[in-house]
Amino acid sequence: MKYDFNEMPDRETTISIKWDREARVANFGDENVIPMGIADMDIASPKPVVDAIKNRAEHPTYGYGYQSREFNESVAQWQKKRNGWEIKPEWNVYTPGVNMAIMAAVEMICDPGDTVIVQDPVYYPYHDFVESAGCKFANNSLINNGGRYEINFEQLEEMAKEPMTKAIIFCSPQNPTGRCWTREEIEHLGNICIDNGVIVISDEIHSDLVLPPNKHTVFASISEKFAQNSIVCTSPSKTFNLAGLLISDIIVPNDGLRARYIKKLSPYYLWPGTFGTVAQLAAYEEGEEWLEQLLEHLRANSEYIEEYLEANLPRIKFRKPEATYLGWLDFREYGLSNEELEEKLVKDAGLAFDFGPKFGLKGEGDGFARINFAVPKSLLEKAMECLTKTFG
Repeated sequence: MKYDFNEMPDRETTISIKWDREARVANFGDENVIPMGIADMDIASPKPVVDAIKNRAEHPTYGYGYQSREFNESVAQWQKKRNGWEIKPEWNVYTPGVNMAIMAAVEMICDPGDTVIVQDPVYYPYHDFVESAGCKFANNSLINNGGRYEINFEQLEEMAKEPMTKAIIFCSPQNPTGRCWTREEIEHLGNICIDNGVIVISDEIHSDLVLPPNKHTVFASISEKFAQNSIVCTSPSKTFNLAGLLISDIIVPNDGLRARYIKKLSPYYLWPGTFGTVAQLAAYEEGEEWLEQLLEHLRANSEYIEEYLEANLPRIKFRKPEATYLGWLDFREYGLSNEELEEKLVKDAGLAFDFGPKFGLKGEGDGFARINFAVPKSLLEKAMECLTKTFG
């Protein structure tokens, strides 16, 4: 079927942390601000998923579920279909979100005082995970090469060699810069980590959202030694706009590591929720057609941003992402402080992006803002008009 991604759903009555009026006042001081930062889509989920949830809701019992055989097999089949990676269904460990999965992995791998490598600018909760575990940061800052971010491998190797370095949280594809790492880049990083006993926690939650002609490489798919030294964090939540259903699939090929991980999670008594389970099954079995059409919509939206800014606001730098539905806007030519930029965007433009400073421990996000373009074209056009009135 043909999907329409330009129809704007009314989310103000859905208890949305993004669109609820009370939430917008609490977060930005203005109920009318346009929220384009939080990374869920303003796009309806696929019809097969909606139908599956409706059908399950008609059965008037909503008791405990469990991690069934077909639940695990849906993950294995999806990975083989989309990434050419053959996994055993039993490698899959359920968690109610990738954030919890990464936090638990850090706590399992590291003792307080150990070091974890992060690569700023990066998804900002990583900083909280490391700090909450009582660990230290080794910030292998990405190199901004004309808007295309690259890994500083020389520095990474120096950090990995330190005896207290036990893990790296590797964001692949990268949030917020939109890089889809090449196989060669992943191999280089992985070999450094393996050679130095550093376990790779690979956050691949955006792995389905790769814009052609780019191609995602699952870290653990490269070789057996890569698989044995990794925890791969996946989920249908970003792909199919299911974040509120609390469903994630953490793939751990190493039997010993997986046993330790399950033991770490066991006190929480985690089971997949009723609606999350049926949503994942429907998404992975019947959602691929919708996803292919979504990727074309996202590609068109990213090209629109690029063309609009070049024509109307050339001082705002933007490089089309290779993956994700997140754009990394560079406002540094305006010479504003972070506080001035945020105030100008929120109060003058009426736009609530995710602001750059929280993505970097050492200023890697200063002067930047992250925009979510998984929206109808009309909302994106409105956002660009707001930017022009304020910065043009």
